[in-house]
Amino acid sequence: MDAKYEALFTPWKVGNVEIKNRIVMCPMGGTSLFGWFELTGCGFDKEAAKLFLERANNNVGLIIPGIAPLRDTFWGKWLWQNPKMFDELKVFMEEIHKTGAKLFIQLTAGMGRSWAITELVGPLHKNKFTRALVKPILDTSHELASPSAQPARWAPDIIVPEMTKEQIHEIIEAFAKTAKLCKDAGVDGVEVHAVHEGYLLDQFAIEFFNKRTDEYGGSFENRYRFAVEVVKAIKESCGEDFPVSLRYSVESKLKGFAQGIVPGEDAKEMGRDMAESEKAAKYLQDAGYDMLNADNGTYDSWYWAHPPMYMPQNCNLEDVAHIKQFVDIPVVCAGRMEPDVAAEAIAAGKIDGMGVARQFLADPEWITKLIEDRIEDIRPCICCHSGCFNFSSSKGHYNTQDLTDTMGLARCAINAETMQSKKHYIKPAKKVKNVAVIGGGIGGMEAALVLAKRGHKVTLYEKSHELGGVFIAAAAPSFKEKDRDLIAWYKRELTKYPSITVKLGAEITDISETKADEIIIATGAVANRIPVPGIDLGIQAIDYLRGRKEVGQKVVIIGGGLTGCEIAYELYLQGKEPVIVEMQDDLITTKGVCLANTSYLRDFFNANKVPVHLETKLCQVKENGVEVADKNGMHYHIAADSVILCTGYKSAPIAEKAKHVHIIGDANKVGNLRSVIWGAWDVCMKL
Repeated sequence: MDAKYEALFTPWKVGNVEIKNRIVMCPMGGTSLFGWFELTGCGFDKEAAKLFLERANNNVGLIIPGIAPLRDTFWGKWLWQNPKMFDELKVFMEEIHKTGAKLFIQLTAGMGRSWAITELVGPLHKNKFTRALVKPILDTSHELASPSAQPARWAPDIIVPEMTKEQIHEIIEAFAKTAKLCKDAGVDGVEVHAVHEGYLLDQFAIEFFNKRTDEYGGSFENRYRFAVEVVKAIKESCGEDFPVSLRYSVESKLKGFAQGIVPGEDAKEMGRDMAESEKAAKYLQDAGYDMLNADNGTYDSWYWAHPPMYMPQNCNLEDVAHIKQFVDIPVVCAGRMEPDVAAEAIAAGKIDGMGVARQFLADPEWITKLIEDRIEDIRPCICCHSGCFNFSSSKGHYNTQDLTDTMGLARCAINAETMQSKKHYIKPAKKVKNVAVIGGGIGGMEAALVLAKRGHKVTLYEKSHELGGVFIAAAAPSFKEKDRDLIAWYKRELTKYPSITVKLGAEITDISETKADEIIIATGAVANRIPVPGIDLGIQAIDYLRGRKEVGQKVVIIGGGLTGCEIAYELYLQGKEPVIVEMQDDLITTKGVCLANTSYLRDFFNANKVPVHLETKLCQVKENGVEVADKNGMHYHIAADSVILCTGYKSAPIAEKAKHVHIIGDANKVGNLRSVIWGAWDVCMKL
């Protein structure tokens, strides 16, 4: 192991519990051991248990599973009322401890205004009759109960109810009872969720959200009372020596309702600022908390707690290191943490542990590979949130995530096996076949790897002289370093399998030339050409991203989807002047793109006054700009030196599906990296 990582592998303590190294697997939605989405009541989640045991066997120090709701979302049963669950947990803890890892259970008071109301649930709640009708199954008023009546984060047209004191006391009691059952099951500690990310306890702590006039609102002490009474109740039930961690946001990064403060923005903090955080951290420590598992943000500034690729690496380290000066308990920092930077910070005493979450989904063995000096073998998380947490929303829409996605969080776009072991797994082929894969993009490379692992012989044809396909263009912006790492990872992985032959500069026009038993077509998609006068004066997005065409200082981007917004963001970082033209009433209205990602781009453009023309269509491209029309039919001119066209793609298979011909990825249906990779598995597992 490289000496620069040594500080990560020193022991430390949380209370009296010694942990073998400083790497903490942070909680993620969908990884609750008590079931994430159980219509029939809570049940021990064997898929999550398998996930954690594999990571424990790969050298993680401390594991904190995803939130365990104290009260079941469906049917309203309290977690402490299900003793069978804790019997199963006890058996699982015995297996975890054999690996040398420790595990804390994260318990949540709830989400309040941050509960991700879906397009299905929203109408049910808004109608008094249907709300009452579904209450025995799904009590939306209980799920949404907040410190004060206010708009819901995901549905501003819904006013959430104020939580009663009786409900508060019931939750505190549930924390104590559930923590005791966890302790009796052999769990090493619990984490309270949370004065963090704008969840319920955080809403009570933040004056912007808490307008109560009783003992749980108003003064500093009153606003933090809920969190204080929780830890005191747990300690009384479990003993002072039982560790209680707190998930904690140092600063809220809150500018206003559904508005965050992006890095570098000079804006007034409307939530918990650093001055209050310095006081709060010590106050919470003195109340009994044994560790702060820290980052920044609320659901209004979700990109701090769930940083997309646009956020700087180690984005929370400076703030978390600052707050450590005000406490004596261990402090963990999470948020795009890089091992070398974390190790340096730990060695300097700036933090005590490195919090990592989604990298564990992308590669369960990443710590082992780091120890063995196989850094290049680590499959990198690209911060896309496409598989793990694609809660999406745009103007006029609640959470538009599909129900199947809500039921299956913590999957991974680039690792199809994660939390899908019953669907995606490697099984040796009954008959070895010669398989031709046409197209060397991500889909083609993934297909080749899956087929080789199953025992097939694969020939991968790529018409250009470089593997990567359209993803090379997608990875071109300066902030896509992890995308570029992923392409490099694929190229290296292909060399590990003698059964894979890669042929570059090999364009296949007649698939019969391959003489293969099975043929997989992964030839991707081509850009849409919209019928607008002067369209040839525009530059296709892929040509700009691949460096084939240069642009001037002021650039109009036609299309405010993800590609258009990312290009606008990159142009701004280069010091140019982007202008976005979009026909929809909001940017990035596509389902499946996480709100953490989209809200960053929307907030960034707003903070930096990047012109955005919504509900506006392109009428003509000219030498000196574009003519557009707004929703009222008013035509006007936008001056520009260059015009970039981001108007979508259409599939471009070189042949049709047949008995032995299979089409995957964008060649089958234009999607994203997740649909490309998972689709490749769906086909390759059947061959």
